[in-house]
Amino acid sequence: MTGQQSAHYSATIRQFLVADEMSIIGALSHASLGAVEAEQIRAWQEEIEILRKALREVNGAIYLEFAIPRLGGRIDSVILAGGAIMPIEFKVGETHYTRSNLDQAWDYALDLKYFHEASHSADIFPILCATEARTFDEVWQSPHPDGVRAPLRTNRHHLAEALHTAIRQASAARVDAENWGTSAYCPTPTIIEAAKSLYARHSVDAISRSDAGAKNLRVTSKRVEAIIDEARAQRKKAIVFVTGVPGAGKTLVGLNVATKREDRHSPTHAVFLSGNAPLVAVLQESLIRDEVCRLRQLGEKPRKGDVAAKVKPFIQNVHHFRDEGVRDRQRAPHDHVVIFDEAQRAWNREKTIDFMRRKKRITDFSQSEPQFLISYLDRHQDWSVVVCLVGGGQEIHTGEAGIGTWLEALHEHYPDWEIHLSAELSDSEYAVEEWIASLGAQGRVRSDPDLHLAVSMRSFRSENVSGFVKAMLDVDSAKSARMLAEVSSKYPIRKTRDLEEAKAWLQSQSRGTERYGLLASSQGYRLKPHAIDVRVPIDPVHWFLNERSHVRSSFYLEDAATEFQVQGLELDWACVTWDADLRFEGDRWSYHSFRGDQWTKVHKEDRMRYMLNAYRVLLTRARQGMVVFVPPGDARDATRLPAYYRGVWEWLDQIGVKSL
Repeated sequence: MTGQQSAHYSATIRQFLVADEMSIIGALSHASLGAVEAEQIRAWQEEIEILRKALREVNGAIYLEFAIPRLGGRIDSVILAGGAIMPIEFKVGETHYTRSNLDQAWDYALDLKYFHEASHSADIFPILCATEARTFDEVWQSPHPDGVRAPLRTNRHHLAEALHTAIRQASAARVDAENWGTSAYCPTPTIIEAAKSLYARHSVDAISRSDAGAKNLRVTSKRVEAIIDEARAQRKKAIVFVTGVPGAGKTLVGLNVATKREDRHSPTHAVFLSGNAPLVAVLQESLIRDEVCRLRQLGEKPRKGDVAAKVKPFIQNVHHFRDEGVRDRQRAPHDHVVIFDEAQRAWNREKTIDFMRRKKRITDFSQSEPQFLISYLDRHQDWSVVVCLVGGGQEIHTGEAGIGTWLEALHEHYPDWEIHLSAELSDSEYAVEEWIASLGAQGRVRSDPDLHLAVSMRSFRSENVSGFVKAMLDVDSAKSARMLAEVSSKYPIRKTRDLEEAKAWLQSQSRGTERYGLLASSQGYRLKPHAIDVRVPIDPVHWFLNERSHVRSSFYLEDAATEFQVQGLELDWACVTWDADLRFEGDRWSYHSFRGDQWTKVHKEDRMRYMLNAYRVLLTRARQGMVVFVPPGDARDATRLPAYYRGVWEWLDQIGVKSL
């Protein structure tokens, strides 16, 4: 059997049984990065001893230290025999089975199932082996519909029995070891996983899909980098618009470029900026926690403050960057390359002027945020590049300008800047066709198809979820029904009038550390009778990063996150709670704002757009499935009349969304 890069050691079980122990240890040590501690070598020796006893009568293949790049870890051992794949997580010396260890075993098994090509159709039997535990599971639980069992808990003495039982129960076709060992690994990481992996110096190739059906992130990243290098070489100024459907990986492209160019002493150093404060806070804290954990594993005793000082410059708030340019209106920024995440959310002229007057006491400010940010980079005498990561239909707050204000600023004030974009920026979602046509007539536009990411990576179970949501919000009945039929076989979408039923469904769907939570519109003020109070702010750091035992985590299903706290982030499973702020009346949406003790109708076009986009954000946050809770209403409460909710429920029913 030939080895392969994903495992530090691989062999047939027969070869493994007769191999010299030190040659196996040598292969594991040689493939590991950095020095290998004596404790790790002792653990490997014990695992090898236990496995040799358990595998005496098993024919198949073995992989030790099998890489799971998306999760930044390695499975201790994977056994292939018959139609069974058996990932084993060893806890050498442990006497108890902990929830975190069980979740780890779950996560490894699910990662293989979802993202390892040759494991898609196999039966997967994860095993947690606490070597010194006194108790053990005698039988495997029934498999989930996808063929993955819950982890079986066992010890050193009963591992062989667990393996043999799994092999007997497997009903899938025999797993071909040669094919499995070289099979493609096509992960779709969460933005938090991606940021940690990239910060740890993994390439975007290792943590992203590479299948032919998806626009390869590597291609888009390389195109952006080529434009940066070209601008520097030719001493010119350029702006790049990277577009994509929700969850396509726009932020990942930006993080990848920033990671490769984070050396502040490099002339092409890049800084990653976002005006999304919750996203910045969550990503910074996740990187800090991950780096502290990594350093502790290396035997160091890091101070969190010291780690934070190194991590925070990697991802910054765009408003802090802007304010630095305002303080000194002559000096160019240190950076020649600036990446703006969610550029469509930059402030328009009115909001920026108002902010500068009220908060900064600057009375002569006259620019929109995009115009000022371009002017800040334009202070460089030689070259500069602005990379705008753009989502269509994602403006959710008053004063968010959309991408048109960037193009207007370029047209009116910066005639020397070259503009790179894809043809998809002309889509109606972006509402910039006229500006593009005008700039194109000046010969300044460079159209490039590699700058658009057309396939969602967030919803790896179905790449068409964002298309379904768009059709549903566009009130396109036929397209909604057709796309829902395509989506629902792998990505469940359900509806319910019972919130407790929705919560129970989320809990039943989640396995391992798969995260779930409640989502609500920031205008959903009459969800309060259901114990959802959107006026009470959540801390997105705790909500997104804390474990299920923490009361402020999303797992507790007590606090609902709004569109402002979840935009750019994601859950595995979500319950979208639908209030009477957005109603379906006749054949169109009706928009309402709760003032005092009653609902008032919204008529302003921009506010209606923000409200519809809020639900667009909420409905595209889940990676694996969602349930929509539509309250039944209460005839005794004039603010929650059943008629307010009936239209949404009937619209969901009309397009084919099934009830729980």
